[in-house]
Formats: sequence, structure tokens, C-alpha cells
Amino acid sequence: MRARFDQSRIVFQGNGEGGLGLKFILEISGGRKMPGDDGPPGSVSGANPARQPPRNVKGGLSVRSARKVQEFLNENFSRKLALAEMAAVCGFSSYHFVRAFSKTFGMPPHQYVLDLRLDFAERLLADSRMTIADIAHLSGFSSQSHFTTMMKKYRQMTPMQARAAKFNANIR
Repeated sequence: MRARFDQSRIVFQGNGEGGLGLKFILEISGGRKMPGDDGPPGSVSGANPARQPPRNVKGGLSVRSARKVQEFLNENFSRKLALAEMAAVCGFSSYHFVRAFSKTFGMPPHQYVLDLRLDFAERLLADSRMTIADIAHLSGFSSQSHFTTMMKKYRQMTPMQARAAKFNANIR
């Protein structure tokens, strides 16, 4: 049986089995930032305008709560998240949190986290030296198969197709 590794250790140091970490990602990118990335790799701090919550939505989260939960999700999207944990950031019950979050962001929390994971994975796909399995793991998907299924369902392309498109765009 293969030993489970702490994901934060894998991301920052590698997994000891030839897996990739953030040091490697920084090396291959030459220290340059990826599109939409204002922080270290692994954070999704580049604010996507589509994900900016509208101000004071009736029945939604307050501006402060929206900002707190958005920061929490941007820092923790790659690990398993419980709805109760997200709700606790705002001090809401799970039921009220889902309703308020959906009103504020226009999508349920699960979809928001999935979009964060897919955006991060797409940025990592630009490097052809990383395996799709490593990208899936770093992005928070349970397996390469799960990553491929979600990518195909929500982005209408497989990870290999996305990698090829990014590779061809970089050549031009």
C-alpha cells in the first residue's frame, strides 16, 4: 500500500518519490508569474472579475463575510473542505451559508471551489513536464480520472487538449 503524504509537504518540498513541488514550479516558470497569479503558486489570489461578489446583496453575505470566505477558499481550495468549515468562517449554519453564498457569488460553494481548482490546474497544464496526475493532486482533485471528468464536463476539453492548446498558444 502506498503511504499517504501530507499535501502541504508535497506542495512545498515534493513527495520524496519524484513528485513535483512549488520549488519545481517556480524553477520551470523562471520565477515569472502565471496569468492571473498575484501570489505564490498554489494560491489563487489573482482576482477574477467574474468571482467578485456584488456589494450588499439582499439575503447574501455581508461584504466583510464575503471577503473572509473568499480569502479562506483561495487559500484552501486544494484540500478537502467541509461545508460546515466554510460556514464557520462566516459564523453561519450550513443551510444559511449555502443560501447566502449562492446569492452573493451566483453559484453554490461547491461550484466556486471547483472553478478555483480548474483555474489553477489550467495554469499548471501550461508546463508539459508536470504529469496530469501530479496536476490533479496539487489542484485538489481526488484522482486524475476525477480531474479529467470535471475538466471535460465544465471546460469542454480534456487536460491533454487544454495542454495542447496552451502549448500551441505559447508557440505563436
